[in-house]
Amino acid sequence: MSEDTTGAPAQPPGVAGLDLGPALEAVLMVVDEPATEEHLAKILERPRRHVADALRALADQYTAQGRGFELRRIAGGWRFYSRPAYAAAVERFVLDGQQARLTQAALETLAVVAYRQPVSRSRVSAVRGVNCDGVMRTLLQRGLVQEAGAEPETGAILYRTTNYFLERMGLRGLDELPELAPFLPEADAIEAETLEGVPSFDPDAPDADADDTTTTEL
Repeated sequence: MSEDTTGAPAQPPGVAGLDLGPALEAVLMVVDEPATEEHLAKILERPRRHVADALRALADQYTAQGRGFELRRIAGGWRFYSRPAYAAAVERFVLDGQQARLTQAALETLAVVAYRQPVSRSRVSAVRGVNCDGVMRTLLQRGLVQEAGAEPETGAILYRTTNYFLERMGLRGLDELPELAPFLPEADAIEAETLEGVPSFDPDAPDADADDTTTTEL
């Protein structure tokens, strides 16, 4: 039996030699946002199909075992989440009454961005009927919206929702947003009228939402 006389320490196997399931678990334990199948396949040097199959097998396994966590596909990727059945225990331990909340004005503004994106601040204000600059800054700071280029006609900055928004809302993509028309059938007419020069708000007035203290957990 030959011996290694070089004195070099034994090298661990490459990622391609690791068991795929445990390797996925190890990686997903440290992600701070959903990891895509493409990224996981690249990191673990495996075909995407094999990674996708392993992820679904793990998710089914955790469900069958009744674990307190689940592996969920959301916002275009995969991530561990606590199982909803144990939400009360998690809330008591982690939140402890410290839930971050959004005002009603912020939720309304976020809804307009979600359904109209990419959209400028002026168009959001047109739909809501009040200046929304302060609320948009809050949504940007919270990571729920982000800049998405500029409007060709006016040069105004456009905004869209982020993957963090999808994650917080529990959506795989924007196509899972509820149908809006039955609830706001007049939205197009309101926006068109405002943008044609008959504004329903004073753009130079202070942010009407600034003193809105009604809060809702997101």
